[in-house]
Amino acid sequence: MTLGDIQLSNAQIAWRAAQDIEDGAYVNLGIGFPEMVAKFQPEGREAIFHTENGVLNFGRAPAAGEEDWDLINAGKKAITLKPGAAFFHHADSFAMVRGGHLDVAILGAYQVAQTGDLANWSTGKGGVPAVGGAMDLVHGAKRVAVLTDHTTKKGEPKLLETCTLPLTGVGCVTRVYTSLAVVDIEGGRFVLREKLPALSLADLQAVTGAELTTPGPVADLIVPNL
Repeated sequence: MTLGDIQLSNAQIAWRAAQDIEDGAYVNLGIGFPEMVAKFQPEGREAIFHTENGVLNFGRAPAAGEEDWDLINAGKKAITLKPGAAFFHHADSFAMVRGGHLDVAILGAYQVAQTGDLANWSTGKGGVPAVGGAMDLVHGAKRVAVLTDHTTKKGEPKLLETCTLPLTGVGCVTRVYTSLAVVDIEGGRFVLREKLPALSLADLQAVTGAELTTPGPVADLIVPNL
């Protein structure tokens, strides 16, 4: 059995992250697969999703062929609107971010350090060419969560003692949802909260670039087939 046989899909990681969003929370979803979180709001809870290009309270993606391309998120994906949705200037959008009005920001990552440092852009070939609005989001939102594969495509750890890529933010990440585990960042260390039941702690530690601490019980990471 390899990690590829058991690890979660992007949709499953997004589903797990959605379960922790409080009812009524104001949430920004980063470009890429964090956008999938909007699909998986738990029954009886409703988040208010914000996109930095100037929309508040957008809904799920429209069905294929029903897109209105005047309605897009920051990743240029088509969106729908919920009752009460609002449009506003890009500068006003960032005033919301910088003013601390967002409860949660959910982003992707290249690397996360045990201190909560985040690197989610790169100057390398094929990388995101600039840090963009993520720099504002990670220090403006009250809580910052990261969605990511646990390792790179080459099998190298993405959870590290220290980031080696350019930083998006320092000491900003509080929880990481990976393809293998749910990990909190507390007191400059990775605290393991959940892991796939088919994966031993030793095997998980072997693909993690910093120590995983377990001060309490570690729950099984159980997600639906999606």
